[in-house]
Amino acid sequence: MQWSKQWAQLAASERFHQLLVLLAAGCLTTMTGSITAPVFPEVIRDLQIDRSWAGILVSVHALTTAVFTPIFGILADRIGKRKVLLPTLALYAVFGASTAFVQTLPLLLLTRGLVGAASGGIAAATIGMLGSMYEGEQRSRILGYATSAMTSVAILFPLVGGWVGREHWQHTFYLYALGIPLAAIALFVFTPTSSDQQAGLIGEGQGRQLLGVVRQRDVLTLYLFVGAAALIMNATVVYAPLYLKSAIDADPTVNGIVLAMRAAGAALSAALLASRLAKRFRQKGAIALGFLLMSVTIFSIPSLTQLYLIIPVAALFGVGFGIITPNLYDLLAELAPAELRASVLAIGTGFNALGLFVSPVILGPIWKNFGFPPVFYLAAGIAIAVSFLSLTQLGQGKSFKRIL
Repeated sequence: MQWSKQWAQLAASERFHQLLVLLAAGCLTTMTGSITAPVFPEVIRDLQIDRSWAGILVSVHALTTAVFTPIFGILADRIGKRKVLLPTLALYAVFGASTAFVQTLPLLLLTRGLVGAASGGIAAATIGMLGSMYEGEQRSRILGYATSAMTSVAILFPLVGGWVGREHWQHTFYLYALGIPLAAIALFVFTPTSSDQQAGLIGEGQGRQLLGVVRQRDVLTLYLFVGAAALIMNATVVYAPLYLKSAIDADPTVNGIVLAMRAAGAALSAALLASRLAKRFRQKGAIALGFLLMSVTIFSIPSLTQLYLIIPVAALFGVGFGIITPNLYDLLAELAPAELRASVLAIGTGFNALGLFVSPVILGPIWKNFGFPPVFYLAAGIAIAVSFLSLTQLGQGKSFKRIL
Protein backbone atom coordinates (compact mmCIF):
# COMPACT_ATOMS: atom_id res chain seq x y z
CA MET A 1 0.00 0.00 0.00
CA GLN A 2 2.80 2.38 0.95
CA TRP A 3 4.65 1.50 -2.27
CA SER A 4 1.49 2.27 -4.23
CA LYS A 5 1.23 5.73 -2.68
CA GLN A 6 4.88 6.47 -3.38
CA TRP A 7 4.50 5.35 -6.97
CA ALA A 8 1.44 7.56 -7.37
CA GLN A 9 3.36 10.54 -6.00
CA LEU A 10 6.25 9.89 -8.38
CA ALA A 11 3.87 9.65 -11.33
CA ALA A 12 2.22 12.91 -10.31
CA SER A 13 5.63 14.58 -10.05
CA GLU A 14 6.65 13.37 -13.51
CA ARG A 15 3.40 14.67 -14.97
CA PHE A 16 3.95 18.02 -13.27
CA HIS A 17 7.39 18.29 -14.87
CA GLN A 18 5.89 17.40 -18.23
CA LEU A 19 3.24 20.09 -17.76
CA LEU A 20 5.93 22.68 -17.05
CA VAL A 21 7.79 21.75 -20.23
CA LEU A 22 4.58 21.94 -22.29
CA LEU A 23 3.73 25.34 -20.81
CA ALA A 24 7.23 26.56 -21.69
CA ALA A 25 6.85 25.21 -25.23
CA GLY A 26 3.49 26.96 -25.55
CA CYS A 27 5.12 30.18 -24.43
CA LEU A 28 7.68 29.84 -27.23
CA THR A 29 4.86 29.80 -29.78
CA THR A 30 3.57 33.03 -28.24
CA MET A 31 7.07 34.48 -28.47
CA THR A 32 7.34 33.84 -32.23
CA GLY A 33 6.00 37.23 -33.25
CA SER A 34 5.70 39.31 -30.09
CA ILE A 35 9.35 39.28 -29.06
CA THR A 36 10.60 40.71 -32.37
CA ALA A 37 7.81 43.25 -32.99
CA PRO A 38 9.60 46.09 -31.11
CA VAL A 39 12.71 45.88 -33.31
CA PHE A 40 11.08 45.53 -36.73
CA PRO A 41 11.18 49.29 -37.37
CA GLU A 42 14.97 49.05 -37.07
CA VAL A 43 15.05 45.95 -39.32
CA ILE A 44 13.02 47.77 -41.99
CA ARG A 45 15.19 50.89 -41.71
CA ASP A 46 18.58 49.17 -41.76
CA LEU A 47 17.74 46.76 -44.57
CA GLN A 48 15.76 49.40 -46.51
CA ILE A 49 12.71 47.20 -46.95
CA ASP A 50 9.86 48.53 -49.08
CA ARG A 51 6.82 49.63 -47.09
CA SER A 52 4.44 47.28 -48.89
CA TRP A 53 6.54 44.30 -47.73
CA ALA A 54 7.15 45.46 -44.18
CA GLY A 55 3.88 44.24 -42.69
CA ILE A 56 4.07 40.90 -44.49
CA LEU A 57 7.58 40.39 -43.12
CA VAL A 58 6.28 40.90 -39.59
CA SER A 59 3.38 38.46 -40.05
CA VAL A 60 4.55 35.81 -42.52
CA HIS A 61 5.19 33.42 -39.63
CA ALA A 62 1.47 33.50 -38.84
CA LEU A 63 0.57 32.13 -42.29
CA THR A 64 2.97 29.20 -42.05
CA THR A 65 1.82 28.52 -38.49
CA ALA A 66 -1.79 28.34 -39.69
CA VAL A 67 -0.84 26.01 -42.55
CA PHE A 68 1.51 23.69 -40.69
CA THR A 69 -0.29 23.31 -37.35
CA PRO A 70 -2.92 20.87 -38.73
CA ILE A 71 -0.28 19.11 -40.85
CA PHE A 72 1.94 18.51 -37.84
CA GLY A 73 -1.13 17.53 -35.83
CA ILE A 74 -1.91 14.70 -38.25
CA LEU A 75 1.76 13.71 -38.29
CA ALA A 76 1.87 13.69 -34.47
CA ASP A 77 -1.07 11.30 -34.31
CA ARG A 78 0.68 8.98 -36.76
CA ILE A 79 4.29 8.91 -35.53
CA GLY A 80 3.94 10.25 -31.98
CA LYS A 81 3.81 13.70 -30.45
CA ARG A 82 7.29 13.45 -28.90
CA LYS A 83 8.78 12.81 -32.33
CA VAL A 84 7.19 16.04 -33.53
CA LEU A 85 7.90 18.18 -30.46
CA LEU A 86 11.64 17.53 -30.13
CA PRO A 87 12.75 18.32 -33.72
CA THR A 88 10.41 21.29 -34.10
CA LEU A 89 11.81 22.83 -30.91
CA ALA A 90 15.32 22.49 -32.34
CA LEU A 91 14.28 23.82 -35.76
CA TYR A 92 12.49 26.72 -34.08
CA ALA A 93 15.78 27.70 -32.46
CA VAL A 94 17.84 27.31 -35.64
CA PHE A 95 15.46 29.15 -37.98
CA GLY A 96 14.69 31.89 -35.47
CA ALA A 97 18.29 32.66 -34.52
CA SER A 98 19.47 32.49 -38.15
CA THR A 99 17.31 35.52 -38.97
CA ALA A 100 19.89 37.67 -37.18
CA PHE A 101 22.38 36.94 -39.98
CA VAL A 102 20.03 37.46 -42.93
CA GLN A 103 20.33 40.70 -44.89
CA THR A 104 17.89 40.34 -47.82
CA LEU A 105 14.10 40.37 -47.95
CA PRO A 106 13.66 36.94 -49.65
CA LEU A 107 15.80 35.23 -47.03
CA LEU A 108 14.06 37.14 -44.24
CA LEU A 109 10.68 35.94 -45.52
CA LEU A 110 12.05 32.40 -45.74
CA THR A 111 13.49 32.26 -42.22
CA ARG A 112 10.40 33.91 -40.71
CA GLY A 113 8.17 31.48 -42.56
CA LEU A 114 10.22 28.50 -41.40
CA VAL A 115 10.17 29.59 -37.77
CA GLY A 116 6.38 29.92 -38.08
CA ALA A 117 6.16 26.37 -39.47
CA ALA A 118 8.27 25.06 -36.58
CA SER A 119 6.05 26.98 -34.17
CA GLY A 120 3.05 25.22 -35.70
CA GLY A 121 4.68 21.87 -34.98
CA ILE A 122 5.33 22.86 -31.37
CA ALA A 123 1.72 24.02 -30.99
CA ALA A 124 0.30 20.81 -32.49
CA ALA A 125 2.41 18.55 -30.29
CA THR A 126 1.75 20.63 -27.18
CA ILE A 127 -2.02 20.70 -27.65
CA GLY A 128 -2.01 16.99 -28.43
CA MET A 129 -0.04 16.10 -25.33
CA LEU A 130 -2.13 18.27 -23.02
CA GLY A 131 -5.30 16.81 -24.51
CA SER A 132 -4.06 13.27 -23.93
CA MET A 133 -2.54 13.70 -20.48
CA TYR A 134 -5.76 14.95 -18.86
CA GLU A 135 -9.45 14.17 -19.14
CA GLY A 136 -12.76 15.91 -18.48
CA GLU A 137 -12.82 18.93 -16.20
CA GLN A 138 -9.16 18.49 -15.37
CA ARG A 139 -8.26 18.87 -19.03
CA SER A 140 -10.36 22.03 -19.33
CA ARG A 141 -8.66 23.46 -16.25
CA ILE A 142 -5.17 22.62 -17.52
CA LEU A 143 -5.89 24.15 -20.92
CA GLY A 144 -7.09 27.23 -19.07
CA TYR A 145 -3.81 27.36 -17.16
CA ALA A 146 -1.92 27.09 -20.43
CA THR A 147 -3.89 29.95 -21.97
CA SER A 148 -3.35 32.10 -18.89
CA ALA A 149 0.38 31.38 -18.87
CA MET A 150 0.81 32.28 -22.53
CA THR A 151 -1.21 35.47 -22.12
CA SER A 152 0.85 36.48 -19.10
CA VAL A 153 4.23 35.95 -20.75
CA ALA A 154 3.01 37.87 -23.78
CA ILE A 155 3.25 40.91 -21.54
CA LEU A 156 6.95 40.27 -20.94
CA PHE A 157 8.08 39.29 -24.44
CA PRO A 158 7.84 42.77 -26.03
CA LEU A 159 9.70 44.22 -23.04
CA VAL A 160 12.42 41.59 -23.26
CA GLY A 161 12.67 41.88 -27.04
CA GLY A 162 12.90 45.67 -26.92
CA TRP A 163 15.48 45.59 -24.12
CA VAL A 164 17.69 42.95 -25.75
CA GLY A 165 17.51 44.71 -29.12
CA ARG A 166 18.21 48.21 -27.80
CA GLU A 167 21.82 48.06 -29.02
CA HIS A 168 21.11 46.21 -32.26
CA TRP A 169 18.02 44.47 -33.60
CA GLN A 170 20.01 41.30 -34.39
CA HIS A 171 20.42 40.52 -30.70
CA THR A 172 16.68 39.97 -30.24
CA PHE A 173 16.63 37.05 -32.67
CA TYR A 174 19.17 35.17 -30.59
CA LEU A 175 16.38 34.59 -28.03
CA TYR A 176 14.90 31.95 -30.32
CA ALA A 177 17.84 29.75 -29.34
CA LEU A 178 15.94 29.01 -26.11
CA GLY A 179 14.33 26.21 -28.10
CA ILE A 180 17.56 24.17 -27.86
CA PRO A 181 17.75 23.80 -24.05
CA LEU A 182 13.99 23.23 -23.89
CA ALA A 183 14.32 20.44 -26.46
CA ALA A 184 17.09 18.87 -24.33
CA ILE A 185 14.88 19.00 -21.24
CA ALA A 186 11.91 17.56 -23.14
CA LEU A 187 14.10 14.69 -24.38
CA PHE A 188 14.48 13.46 -20.80
CA VAL A 189 11.08 14.47 -19.41
CA PHE A 190 9.07 12.77 -22.16
CA THR A 191 9.96 9.13 -22.70
CA PRO A 192 8.60 7.32 -25.77
CA THR A 193 6.23 5.27 -23.62
CA SER A 194 4.87 8.32 -21.76
CA SER A 195 4.19 10.45 -24.81
CA ASP A 196 4.22 8.72 -28.19
CA GLN A 197 1.70 6.11 -27.17
CA GLN A 198 -0.92 8.71 -26.23
CA ALA A 199 -4.02 8.80 -28.34
CA GLY A 200 -4.73 11.69 -30.67
CA LEU A 201 -7.47 14.21 -30.07
CA ILE A 202 -9.57 12.93 -32.98
CA GLY A 203 -10.49 9.26 -32.95
CA GLU A 204 -11.25 7.08 -35.94
CA GLY A 205 -14.52 7.91 -37.68
CA GLN A 206 -14.75 11.38 -36.14
CA GLY A 207 -13.23 13.28 -39.05
CA ARG A 208 -16.57 13.50 -40.86
CA GLN A 209 -18.28 14.65 -37.68
CA LEU A 210 -15.69 17.38 -37.24
CA LEU A 211 -16.20 18.52 -40.82
CA GLY A 212 -19.94 18.72 -40.19
CA VAL A 213 -19.42 20.88 -37.12
CA VAL A 214 -17.02 23.38 -38.70
CA ARG A 215 -19.30 23.81 -41.74
CA GLN A 216 -22.14 25.10 -39.59
CA ARG A 217 -23.02 28.75 -40.21
CA ASP A 218 -22.58 29.81 -36.58
CA VAL A 219 -19.20 28.12 -36.30
CA LEU A 220 -17.96 29.77 -39.48
CA THR A 221 -19.24 33.14 -38.24
CA LEU A 222 -17.27 32.74 -35.02
CA TYR A 223 -14.16 31.71 -36.95
CA LEU A 224 -14.44 34.85 -39.09
CA PHE A 225 -14.82 36.98 -35.96
CA VAL A 226 -11.70 35.35 -34.48
CA GLY A 227 -9.83 36.21 -37.67
CA ALA A 228 -11.16 39.78 -37.67
CA ALA A 229 -10.07 40.32 -34.06
CA ALA A 230 -6.58 39.08 -34.95
CA LEU A 231 -6.47 41.33 -38.03
CA ILE A 232 -7.34 44.40 -35.96
CA MET A 233 -4.95 43.43 -33.18
CA ASN A 234 -2.11 42.95 -35.64
CA ALA A 235 -2.68 46.43 -37.05
CA THR A 236 -1.35 47.74 -33.74
CA VAL A 237 1.45 45.16 -33.49
CA VAL A 238 2.79 45.94 -36.97
CA TYR A 239 1.98 49.60 -37.58
CA ALA A 240 1.84 51.19 -34.12
CA PRO A 241 5.62 50.70 -33.55
CA LEU A 242 6.31 52.12 -37.03
CA TYR A 243 4.02 55.07 -36.35
CA LEU A 244 5.60 55.74 -32.96
CA LYS A 245 9.05 55.57 -34.55
CA SER A 246 8.10 58.28 -37.05
CA ALA A 247 5.98 60.39 -34.68
CA ILE A 248 8.03 60.44 -31.48
CA ASP A 249 11.22 58.61 -32.52
CA ALA A 250 10.35 55.70 -30.22
CA ASP A 251 13.19 53.23 -29.70
CA PRO A 252 12.69 49.45 -29.23
CA THR A 253 12.40 49.85 -25.46
CA VAL A 254 9.52 52.35 -25.74
CA ASN A 255 7.79 50.22 -28.37
CA GLY A 256 8.21 47.20 -26.11
CA ILE A 257 6.56 49.04 -23.22
CA VAL A 258 3.60 50.09 -25.37
CA LEU A 259 3.12 46.56 -26.72
CA ALA A 260 3.44 45.15 -23.21
CA MET A 261 0.72 47.49 -21.93
CA ARG A 262 -1.55 46.26 -24.69
CA ALA A 263 -0.90 42.66 -23.63
CA ALA A 264 -1.38 43.56 -19.96
CA GLY A 265 -4.78 45.09 -20.71
CA ALA A 266 -5.77 41.96 -22.61
CA ALA A 267 -4.62 39.62 -19.85
CA LEU A 268 -6.38 41.51 -17.07
CA SER A 269 -9.66 41.93 -18.94
CA ALA A 270 -9.67 38.28 -20.04
CA ALA A 271 -9.26 37.19 -16.41
CA LEU A 272 -11.46 39.76 -14.65
CA LEU A 273 -13.95 41.30 -17.09
CA ALA A 274 -14.79 38.90 -19.92
CA SER A 275 -17.02 36.47 -17.99
CA ARG A 276 -18.64 39.20 -15.88
CA LEU A 277 -19.58 41.25 -18.92
CA ALA A 278 -20.91 38.13 -20.60
CA LYS A 279 -23.20 37.46 -17.63
CA ARG A 280 -24.46 41.03 -17.60
CA PHE A 281 -24.78 41.77 -21.32
CA ARG A 282 -24.72 38.20 -22.69
CA GLN A 283 -21.78 37.03 -24.73
CA LYS A 284 -22.72 38.75 -27.96
CA GLY A 285 -23.09 42.04 -26.07
CA ALA A 286 -19.69 41.60 -24.44
CA ILE A 287 -18.11 40.81 -27.81
CA ALA A 288 -19.75 43.88 -29.37
CA LEU A 289 -18.46 46.03 -26.52
CA GLY A 290 -14.94 44.66 -26.96
CA PHE A 291 -14.88 45.42 -30.68
CA LEU A 292 -16.29 48.89 -30.01
CA LEU A 293 -13.51 49.60 -27.50
CA MET A 294 -10.89 48.39 -29.97
CA SER A 295 -12.39 50.63 -32.66
CA VAL A 296 -12.37 53.79 -30.53
CA THR A 297 -8.81 53.31 -29.31
CA ILE A 298 -7.25 52.39 -32.65
CA PHE A 299 -9.07 55.31 -34.31
CA SER A 300 -7.35 57.68 -31.88
CA ILE A 301 -3.78 56.49 -32.57
CA PRO A 302 -2.93 58.98 -35.37
CA SER A 303 -3.73 61.89 -33.04
CA LEU A 304 -1.47 60.65 -30.21
CA THR A 305 2.04 62.00 -29.83
CA GLN A 306 2.41 62.03 -26.03
CA LEU A 307 3.59 58.88 -24.32
CA TYR A 308 1.41 59.50 -21.25
CA LEU A 309 -1.62 59.22 -23.58
CA ILE A 310 -0.29 56.45 -25.80
CA ILE A 311 0.26 53.99 -22.95
CA PRO A 312 -3.29 54.07 -21.48
CA VAL A 313 -4.83 53.94 -24.96
CA ALA A 314 -2.72 50.84 -25.70
CA ALA A 315 -3.93 49.26 -22.47
CA LEU A 316 -7.59 50.05 -23.28
CA PHE A 317 -7.16 48.56 -26.74
CA GLY A 318 -5.88 45.39 -25.06
CA VAL A 319 -8.87 45.42 -22.69
CA GLY A 320 -11.19 45.28 -25.69
CA PHE A 321 -9.30 42.35 -27.21
CA GLY A 322 -9.27 40.57 -23.85
CA ILE A 323 -13.05 40.84 -23.61
CA ILE A 324 -13.58 39.47 -27.11
CA THR A 325 -11.32 36.43 -27.29
CA PRO A 326 -12.50 34.33 -24.29
CA ASN A 327 -16.14 34.86 -25.23
CA LEU A 328 -15.59 33.86 -28.86
CA TYR A 329 -13.80 30.68 -27.81
CA ASP A 330 -16.41 29.97 -25.16
CA LEU A 331 -19.15 30.09 -27.80
CA LEU A 332 -17.07 27.80 -30.02
CA ALA A 333 -16.74 25.38 -27.11
CA GLU A 334 -20.51 25.36 -26.68
CA LEU A 335 -20.98 24.54 -30.34
CA ALA A 336 -18.60 21.58 -30.29
CA PRO A 337 -19.33 18.06 -29.00
CA ALA A 338 -17.11 17.24 -26.03
CA GLU A 339 -15.00 14.75 -27.99
CA LEU A 340 -14.27 17.35 -30.71
CA ARG A 341 -13.97 20.48 -28.56
CA ALA A 342 -10.17 20.69 -28.62
CA SER A 343 -10.09 20.24 -32.40
CA VAL A 344 -12.75 22.90 -33.03
CA LEU A 345 -10.84 25.34 -30.83
CA ALA A 346 -7.56 24.45 -32.56
CA ILE A 347 -9.10 25.38 -35.93
CA GLY A 348 -10.10 28.68 -34.35
CA THR A 349 -6.43 29.19 -33.52
CA GLY A 350 -5.69 28.67 -37.22
CA PHE A 351 -8.16 31.42 -38.16
CA ASN A 352 -6.43 33.64 -35.62
CA ALA A 353 -3.11 33.04 -37.38
CA LEU A 354 -4.69 33.72 -40.77
CA GLY A 355 -6.05 37.01 -39.46
CA LEU A 356 -2.57 37.97 -38.33
CA PHE A 357 -1.19 37.29 -41.81
CA VAL A 358 -4.01 38.91 -43.78
CA SER A 359 -3.74 42.13 -41.76
CA PRO A 360 -0.56 43.48 -43.44
CA VAL A 361 -1.64 42.12 -46.82
CA ILE A 362 -4.65 44.44 -46.67
CA LEU A 363 -3.15 47.31 -44.71
CA GLY A 364 0.39 47.34 -46.15
CA PRO A 365 -0.49 48.89 -49.52
CA ILE A 366 -2.67 51.47 -47.75
CA TRP A 367 0.25 52.48 -45.53
CA LYS A 368 2.62 52.68 -48.49
CA ASN A 369 0.33 54.87 -50.60
CA PHE A 370 -1.60 56.93 -48.04
CA GLY A 371 0.35 56.87 -44.77
CA PHE A 372 -0.52 55.77 -41.25
CA PRO A 373 -3.92 57.41 -40.51
CA PRO A 374 -5.94 55.49 -43.14
CA VAL A 375 -4.46 52.23 -41.83
CA PHE A 376 -5.79 52.82 -38.35
CA TYR A 377 -9.08 54.26 -39.61
CA LEU A 378 -9.76 51.20 -41.76
CA ALA A 379 -8.99 48.86 -38.86
CA ALA A 380 -11.35 50.92 -36.68
CA GLY A 381 -14.05 50.65 -39.36
CA ILE A 382 -13.69 46.87 -39.48
CA ALA A 383 -14.00 46.74 -35.69
CA ILE A 384 -17.21 48.84 -35.77
CA ALA A 385 -18.69 46.60 -38.47
CA VAL A 386 -17.91 43.42 -36.54
CA SER A 387 -19.31 44.98 -33.37
CA PHE A 388 -22.62 45.53 -35.14
CA LEU A 389 -22.58 42.07 -36.72
CA SER A 390 -21.91 40.43 -33.36
CA LEU A 391 -25.22 41.79 -32.08
CA THR A 392 -27.17 40.65 -35.12
CA GLN A 393 -25.42 37.44 -36.21
CA LEU A 394 -24.27 35.67 -33.06
CA GLY A 395 -26.47 33.20 -31.22
CA GLN A 396 -26.34 32.98 -27.45
CA GLY A 397 -25.80 30.30 -24.85
CA LYS A 398 -27.72 27.04 -25.20
CA SER A 399 -29.37 28.12 -28.44
CA PHE A 400 -26.05 27.44 -30.15
CA LYS A 401 -26.34 23.74 -29.36
CA ARG A 402 -29.56 23.35 -31.33
CA ILE A 403 -27.63 23.21 -34.59
CA LEU A 404 -25.75 20.06 -33.56
